[in-house]
Amino acid sequence: MKIAIGCDHAGVAMKNEITPVLKELGVEWEDVGTNTEESVDYPDFGEKVAELVSSGKIERGVLVCGTGIGMSIVANKFPNVRAALCGETYSAKMSRLHNDANLLVLPGRNIDGQTAAEIVKTWFTTPFEGGRHQRRLDKIRAIESRLCK
Repeated sequence: MKIAIGCDHAGVAMKNEITPVLKELGVEWEDVGTNTEESVDYPDFGEKVAELVSSGKIERGVLVCGTGIGMSIVANKFPNVRAALCGETYSAKMSRLHNDANLLVLPGRNIDGQTAAEIVKTWFTTPFEGGRHQRRLDKIRAIESRLCK
């Protein structure tokens, strides 16, 4: 699986902490930046990753900012993106199992590296359950279709 990963200045340290976990899981990634702690605008990097997921050029993405809220807002503006802000493993598991989330958002300033690693492992190893949950995703796609004309 190939993913895209991006962050703002508040997420650089966490992005660097989780890339070894991605490597351990056999996940390839394209890093769209940023790579320094110099202040940048999170929408610029959220847009890059969300566009790649939305267009189907990559299967999944990971975004990191201070709280994860800004990146979540940006990412969920894109059709076909189901971004989930996860600060613990239960949300990571459920976002995949029930929502087939295709973009993980991490709160770089609100969790430690060990927690982030556990979230990433959980998120990337949990499959979508399908069944009754597929019906709900179909409803989300129908809403997107109506709104994105």
